[in-house]
Amino acid sequence: MIAFRNVGKTFETGYTALRDVDFDVEPERFVALVGPSGCGKSTTLALISGLDRASSGIVEVRGKPVDGITGGIGFLFQRDALMPWKTVRDNVLLPLQLRGVSRPAALRRAAEWIARVGLRGFETAFPHQLSGGMRKRVSLAQTLVYDPEILLMDEPFSALDVQTRNLMEGELLDLWQGSRKTVIFVTHDLEEAIALADEVIVMTSGPARVKARYGVPLPRPRDIEKVRFEPRFTELYSKMWNDLRDEVLESYARATTAG
Repeated sequence: MIAFRNVGKTFETGYTALRDVDFDVEPERFVALVGPSGCGKSTTLALISGLDRASSGIVEVRGKPVDGITGGIGFLFQRDALMPWKTVRDNVLLPLQLRGVSRPAALRRAAEWIARVGLRGFETAFPHQLSGGMRKRVSLAQTLVYDPEILLMDEPFSALDVQTRNLMEGELLDLWQGSRKTVIFVTHDLEEAIALADEVIVMTSGPARVKARYGVPLPRPRDIEKVRFEPRFTELYSKMWNDLRDEVLESYARATTAG
């Protein structure tokens, strides 16, 4: 579904975010990217979506090089992109309206997804009237309502408190298991990556390369809270952290020296 072939990205400022990045993502896989802050994880998502272009190498989606905005992709950012003057219903309707879906069909699909994310009864509420977790549910509905084949998620739950975050992770897994979309999930939280993903890709400190790839052989469906206490989870965490720790320390040392 997604392929990176010796991909590099250098910005006009001269900063190189990615260097010789190679990986493949199979259809319907949930893949997490972890790495030190500023190592190029978000840049990777931008290249997949077509919001930015690689400086070298090839990025492919569905076997074709990315050349412009990639169709069939949903992008969920760390901060929601809800329109504050629109209600929950109108925010969820917006992507369908932009795609020319008829009003009756759009209303049916919006109502379905508002219910699926647990917001039935809040259709006429405005974003400022919602909690952080509820706003994130609206963003999920807004992203999934037009049925994107690929879902890119850039630390979508990092601003939430621990309890709400666990609830949202569980809801995301339930929604994903029902749709089996291809997901690329960026996170700093290694526990979150293991709990959610089929595979975890560990990135080096910048310029980012792929340091290691780990399959996550934990059975599905998963209970987000219970899975963290399984012996296999602890074993996977220890192995991945050994790879990630050195990169985090190197990134911190660079930042300290630069400061």
